[in-house]
Amino acid sequence: MKEKRLDCEKARNIDIVSTLAKSGHFPVRKTEKEAWFLSPLRTETQASFKVSLKENYWIDFGTFEGGSTIDLVMKMENCSVKEALERLSGNMDHFSFHRRPNPAKKEHRANPIEIIEEKEIEHQALQNYLSSRSISTKTARKLCKEVHYKIGERKYFGIGLRNRSGGWELRNSYWKGSTSPKDVSLIKNDSKNLAITEGMFDMLTLLELRPELPKTHELLVLNTTAFVKRMITEIGEYENVELFLDRDKTGMGMTELLLEKCPNSRDMSSLYGVFKDINEWMVKSAKDEVRQRISRCVIVMTNLAFAPEGRKR
Repeated sequence: MKEKRLDCEKARNIDIVSTLAKSGHFPVRKTEKEAWFLSPLRTETQASFKVSLKENYWIDFGTFEGGSTIDLVMKMENCSVKEALERLSGNMDHFSFHRRPNPAKKEHRANPIEIIEEKEIEHQALQNYLSSRSISTKTARKLCKEVHYKIGERKYFGIGLRNRSGGWELRNSYWKGSTSPKDVSLIKNDSKNLAITEGMFDMLTLLELRPELPKTHELLVLNTTAFVKRMITEIGEYENVELFLDRDKTGMGMTELLLEKCPNSRDMSSLYGVFKDINEWMVKSAKDEVRQRISRCVIVMTNLAFAPEGRKR
């Protein structure tokens, strides 16, 4: 009988300590909140690999990496998300968790993205997309462009955020991708304050909430948490760092890592509470506000409809 593969959400909830134990790795020390291991990803003599028991995420303080159970399997087995889910769907006792040699990656992109044009955001479809994410066109124009591009013979367009190496992060209603080279996006203004988000829409959300931010802070969009390691030194040079990272396991792990390595950092994610990120919080809040307005209108209209004849206006 074919085993059903786990979805990502269930796989992330698989206990990391148990996963490590079944591959022969056990805590060097353990408290109610955390367990410390000798890193399963490299050779070391002092434990610098931490697992949060409450949140079920890991951080390797020796390599500035971390994440969920899926991320751990991907690192230990040198495999893709799909392959990690297949391994987690199987019998845990048969995990090899040996470190495979890293084969040379083949370039499969027969049709790389070709940028055709960049301009101010004008297309109505993109403005509608921004509106669905609770971002005004005026705010988006502060950081982003309307980018037209080609993949093979097909032409597309989307919201584009340029990174500091000249590549683009591209978004529209149907697609999310990027061009090479991949890098962080850093908007500088010689400030000693820095605001950090994972993605462009999180940063745009901050600008909706705090329009003055580009004047008081430099802005860093990581574009992927994999770039946290390379940014540690630069982030540490700022006097005040505000972290608006995702509240999933990877984001919380990276937040904790930055708080440890950059003492001038502050975790600001309590602003969006139970939501995954700040944009999701604002979109949901906006929808709730609209629903409340509609509900108030319905109540008023109902009261008028059923009011005594003499009270109608």
